[in-house]
Amino acid sequence: MSDQDTPDIRRYQERLAAEGIDVVRVIYPDLIGTDRARDVLTDHLPTACEQGLAFCRAVFHTSPQGDVVPVAGGLDAGLPDVTVRPDLSTLAALPWEPGVAVCLGEVSDPATGAPAAESPRDLLRAVLARCTEQGLHPVVGPELEYFLLEPAPGTPTGWRRAPETTGAVYTAGLRADPGNHLLRTLRHLRDLGIGVITGNHEFDGGQYEINLGHSDALDAADRSFRFKAAVKELARKEGNLATFMAKPFGDAGGSGFHLHLSCQAPDEEGAHNAFDDPSGTYGLSTTARHAIAGILAHAPALAALANPTVNSYKRFGPDTLAPWLIDWGLDNRSAMLRIPPERGSGARVELRLGDASANPYLLIAGTLAAALLGLQAGEEPPAPLEGYGYDTARSAVLPMNLPAALDALEADTALTEVLGKYFTTSFLAYKRNEVERFQRHVTDWEFTEYAYHL
Repeated sequence: MSDQDTPDIRRYQERLAAEGIDVVRVIYPDLIGTDRARDVLTDHLPTACEQGLAFCRAVFHTSPQGDVVPVAGGLDAGLPDVTVRPDLSTLAALPWEPGVAVCLGEVSDPATGAPAAESPRDLLRAVLARCTEQGLHPVVGPELEYFLLEPAPGTPTGWRRAPETTGAVYTAGLRADPGNHLLRTLRHLRDLGIGVITGNHEFDGGQYEINLGHSDALDAADRSFRFKAAVKELARKEGNLATFMAKPFGDAGGSGFHLHLSCQAPDEEGAHNAFDDPSGTYGLSTTARHAIAGILAHAPALAALANPTVNSYKRFGPDTLAPWLIDWGLDNRSAMLRIPPERGSGARVELRLGDASANPYLLIAGTLAAALLGLQAGEEPPAPLEGYGYDTARSAVLPMNLPAALDALEADTALTEVLGKYFTTSFLAYKRNEVERFQRHVTDWEFTEYAYHL
């Protein structure tokens, strides 16, 4: 809990001192899932837990370039504070930074004590409360891809893939990773205790995938958030750059953020997988099929959360294995929503829509909200995709750029009601500002295409 009493805090201080730790890094996600943080000397922990750490509320609305975006409650309100209290139950020593431990922070409004309206973690909690009302306990297994880059002075971006080896798809070892980045990272992440299980080199040079074990939805989001922060920090420590950008290179594929989702429901023996039904169509329960129908129905709006940047939509296209049509299939990786072959306790859906730049809390919250709406509507999904997908004659097309996805989110009043009016308004304002800034920016492509001949 974040409101530990003084004896509890002293026990944490004693434990940290015994481990040689004198600094606690308190981190929390902003609107786009970037980690915001403050280092706290352990002597100050009681005050930090009791009074909280003051952060400017507008940090939730700050762009990656440091611009404060005009979202209601920030600039217009005179840049007020939020309060962040360490959640010491999430403490973990940083394996690569001696003397430092890290924990999540709980963000609240200092005037009311209620969770901060912008907090992605609390948005997910609100959606999970609705799941509980339906007697469902969502379980999520995240899969994330990223690129490792090394300095390349004199190149347009200053970075290149590390390494640029091609053709080493689904491999491990030195053939595609001569610096042993993956093995070293896996071990550090294991020691951080965030539940990583496997890793491999992915399709393109310098691209890696690391899988996390499944757990309840909030814990899965927490672990995904900490995973991304840790991978980026480990790369920086070695002078490199790990990027979860959706598509950093025009000649390479993009990086995905897939979610494996199931739900537990109570029964006489404790709980069972509510998505499994041996007698149901496709071996799936009515609950699972209604959830699938809901995710399909709200996919255009969900794209705004799953593919949240201007760059995200450059990942889409035929033969990319990145879904850009609204469809589902049985063990079919060319579908937006894949149903893996396992049944019984392993019955689940895999949403392949998200890219690695997505905020884990918002991606999971949006997916669960869409599934809940499907349960309420009680509709069956259409027939599953057969064969290779990407046929617009068989399936509707997702929004193909960020403005279209934002418009779809705004228009989906059923989904935005579950997500909340304030969050939706804030997210749309923040992301439309991003679109406006991009549309004013002159790109290298434009100069190359036009400057000499026009």
